[in-house]
Amino acid sequence: MEEGRRNELAKKIAVDLLKIRALFLRPEDPFTWASGIKSPVYCDNRLTLTAPEVRTDVEEGLVEIIRSEYPEAEVLMGTATAGIAHAAICGHLMGLPMGYVRGGAKDHGRGNRIEGELKPGQKVVVVEDLISTGGSVIEVVDALREAGAIVLGVASIYTYNMKKGIERLASADIVNHSLTNFDVVVDVAAKEGYIKEEDKARLIAFRNNPSDESWIVK
Repeated sequence: MEEGRRNELAKKIAVDLLKIRALFLRPEDPFTWASGIKSPVYCDNRLTLTAPEVRTDVEEGLVEIIRSEYPEAEVLMGTATAGIAHAAICGHLMGLPMGYVRGGAKDHGRGNRIEGELKPGQKVVVVEDLISTGGSVIEVVDALREAGAIVLGVASIYTYNMKKGIERLASADIVNHSLTNFDVVVDVAAKEGYIKEEDKARLIAFRNNPSDESWIVK
């Protein structure tokens, strides 16, 4: 995908996610993640599924990424649970088979971890809703590789662009292309009045080191 088109799409999706509060910025009153980290941003991309216009933008955007970055894709695999619906919709739009990877193997029936038919040697694209530190998507890719799939890469809606996540994906030899990212969202949020212009530096400081809470202090 050309750089100009990529930037245009990233801004459009950022506007969409902010509009429906799938991405919510609250630097004055941080959220607390399960890890205990204080965060100025909350992301719930499941909300895109109940907003038809935004959902269309997201799915068409993901399809564009897959077609341009992974033209050899034969199967789409969603991450459980948030990536499943997006993989299904994209698979339908592209005429490709899809399945999904469980967080763990079933403890009943056939004990599957990978749902849907996957043949060894098939070229797979993983569809994910968001990437932070990269741990969960790496587990999914590992499971697919163990099953004999050739994982071309990941197509995701949003990434925090965290250093830890970028480094972990690189060390696992995983390519990710996201529709939008933290930096673009922060820039759009300031221009659209969701946050103050002076909050941008604080938010980027959080992105650079989420464990350092000094960004909270003005």
